[in-house]
Amino acid sequence: MIKTFSQKQRKVLSWWHRKSRDFDRDAIICDGSVRSGKTFCMSLSFVIWSFYFGGNGDFAICGKTIRSLRRNMITPITALLQSLGFSCEEKLSQNLLLVTYRGRTNRFYLFGGKDEASAALIQGMTLSGVLFDEVALMPRSFVEQALARCSVDGSRFWFNCNPEHPEHWFHLEWIKGAEQKNALYLHFTMDDNPSLSEEVKRRYESLYSGVFYERFVKGKWVAVHGAVYPFMADEKYYYGVPSGDFGEYAVSCDYGTVNPASFGLWGKRGDVWYRIDEYYFDSRTEGFQKTDEEHYAALCELVGDRRIRAVAVDPSAASFIEVIRRHGVFQVVPAQNNVVNGIRRVSQALKSGRIRICDTCKAARREFSLYRWDCERHTDAPVKQNDHAMDDIRYFVTTLMDGGSFVPVIAAAR
Repeated sequence: MIKTFSQKQRKVLSWWHRKSRDFDRDAIICDGSVRSGKTFCMSLSFVIWSFYFGGNGDFAICGKTIRSLRRNMITPITALLQSLGFSCEEKLSQNLLLVTYRGRTNRFYLFGGKDEASAALIQGMTLSGVLFDEVALMPRSFVEQALARCSVDGSRFWFNCNPEHPEHWFHLEWIKGAEQKNALYLHFTMDDNPSLSEEVKRRYESLYSGVFYERFVKGKWVAVHGAVYPFMADEKYYYGVPSGDFGEYAVSCDYGTVNPASFGLWGKRGDVWYRIDEYYFDSRTEGFQKTDEEHYAALCELVGDRRIRAVAVDPSAASFIEVIRRHGVFQVVPAQNNVVNGIRRVSQALKSGRIRICDTCKAARREFSLYRWDCERHTDAPVKQNDHAMDDIRYFVTTLMDGGSFVPVIAAAR
């Protein structure tokens, strides 16, 4: 229930009004911390402005994916709009939201800007305005193609995002160049969201560390540096293996022949997943390489007679995935492989206690102490060294921890 809006939220809600001193702006940019209230008030303002602008218009709402857009923006905003007297109808097959108010209808087309190919989806349209949710996660080509579609007189651009690397193109061109772009720029923190209690703010602050704390809590566009998981130097993040059986088991694999292969065995106790054991083989250290079948035999030895929910494997390891499938013992799924988002999710899972690393996993512990950001590159990327256990842990969190989209528990045929 919305009780009040902060000063910045009110500005987002009214900047386009003729009585506003920012009425002549062509765009609005809102960046800053997570849970700062920028996304909700921007989506509400965008729809209301579309009716202030006129009726029977075509608009675009863009997110990283259609699924995330519906979850983060469309579902929350339609409920509020209906309570305010708007009529909302979503045509799922067309990725279209129809909003009607006092006899006038505007059409909001939903787009996912996940890669360079997404630019083709929006070509040929004529738009009266476009809103980008998490614009820093979209390719430049998609954003610029969408902007080029806004050829109707009075059309405007709406951007929101959490900070990324300071050399990111959107930061350099739109945030630093806001005045030249005739854009209103507003920076948000969690203090700009009056619906957040101090307790909730502290909880979010505790979930992030290092560069993610600077970006998602402080709202700063900062470069990555130092250890990827600096807090893992603390002994409290390592545990003994709990006694007894676990409710579920899973395995995550970073596969390598020349590079090391790292497999993690996970067991679930209550709401917590423990990395209870591991297999780590470095061909350079051992002086010989193993075949796919030999690595599969090591996987079977690691699992033993446990019933495994699924095995998540590096998606580039097509031959090893095929070997697992042909044996027909385990359900195998290609892992999700967005590195930076995966690292953020692993960091949150470790700090919140949703996953715990057992002291039997010596290779993982060694890599936690060595895993570093690549500070020489003007992008977010870790150094491609000492990262194999780190990758298999990331595959588990992004693909298996919350269930995934695969057939559940498969019995190992022993």
